[in-house]
Amino acid sequence: MILALAWRNIWRNKVRSIVIMMSVAAGLFAGIAVLALYKGMMQGRVRTVIDSETGHIQIHQPGFTEDFDPSFLIVGKSTLQNELSADKRIKAFASRCITTGMLSNASGSSGVNINGFNSLEESAVSQLGDKIQEGNITWEQREKGILVGRKLAKKMKLALGNKIVLTFTDTTDNLISSAFRIKGIYQSANAPLDEINIYVKNEDLQELIGLKTGIHEIAIKLNKDEQVEQVQQYYQSMFPQLQIETWKEISPETDLLVRTVDTYSYIILIIILIALSFGIMNTMLMSVLERKHEIGMMLALGMSRTRLMWLIILESFFLTIAGIPLAILLGVAVSGYYEKHGIDLSNMGTDLMESFGFDTMIYPSFPTEKIMGIVMLVFVTAIVSSLLPAWKSLKLNPTEALQK
Repeated sequence: MILALAWRNIWRNKVRSIVIMMSVAAGLFAGIAVLALYKGMMQGRVRTVIDSETGHIQIHQPGFTEDFDPSFLIVGKSTLQNELSADKRIKAFASRCITTGMLSNASGSSGVNINGFNSLEESAVSQLGDKIQEGNITWEQREKGILVGRKLAKKMKLALGNKIVLTFTDTTDNLISSAFRIKGIYQSANAPLDEINIYVKNEDLQELIGLKTGIHEIAIKLNKDEQVEQVQQYYQSMFPQLQIETWKEISPETDLLVRTVDTYSYIILIIILIALSFGIMNTMLMSVLERKHEIGMMLALGMSRTRLMWLIILESFFLTIAGIPLAILLGVAVSGYYEKHGIDLSNMGTDLMESFGFDTMIYPSFPTEKIMGIVMLVFVTAIVSSLLPAWKSLKLNPTEALQK
């Protein structure tokens, strides 16, 4: 009976009730849109990290990543590479030589990470071939070529064909300097990395450092993201002498960013719902004040104050939850459209987005896993919105209410 009475009461003033329901739907849709946008941004960032920067897994000799000592070569390289080649879970892997040094030209010098690479392997793991903006990823075997990032090229005033000098130490701590000619300029979605990472052929760097065929790093790309921990544990048990890390361990700031943005998105949704709760509360207070005489009559006829309180709570509850289905349907439709077509944020500034490692094209994704949490927050909003009107109705004196 109370349910039917509550539903009937909210339709006494149809325009006011519909406005509140639409406000709830609009606010909830805005919250879902924010969650979908943030989810799309974080998925894009994670994909960039995996597909273009770290791969799913990286293997090093323990201690190498602390100071990039060129003498820390991967032990058992041939056996490991054979195992990786035979593993059906692995899509591709790239073997690299890595050291740190200085890049110098007439404009000055800059500290860089020098990455020795194989063009075919690197294109399969980090999509380096797709990032080339000028020049090529391959060149004649006899040439000492180098690939530089656009950010570094702009900073150091570099162009295709320019000659630069790299200075670094070999495995015996001797200082080595060698000239290279710029064969390509690449650009990724992460400008800070473009400024410090340069690429030369593995064999050129191995010869200069004195490694023969030794390597410092193997980056692995898997067929399925969810197999990361499984593959890591498998190879760690097979090669306990090596350091095997997932992308979350290599790039902990990305994992932290994803979890932080999740928290912030919920905070934004809560703020929206708090703002809506004031509108609902105001509407219910107006309804209670307008129905003083009716409420006094119900109390005089024997309705308990507990039942009256539940009546007011249910009216607020109906007003609040009525907007949920519409908001979810709109959220599914809009996020589905933009998940397919994307949102181009290049107008906000390509350099700004790339400085934080984000692509300018964002593909929002409907936050299915958060819907239950959203619905629970709406329920809490409904209850909070009903507290003051319910308390106001309980304070009414039946005798005074009937006299007015």
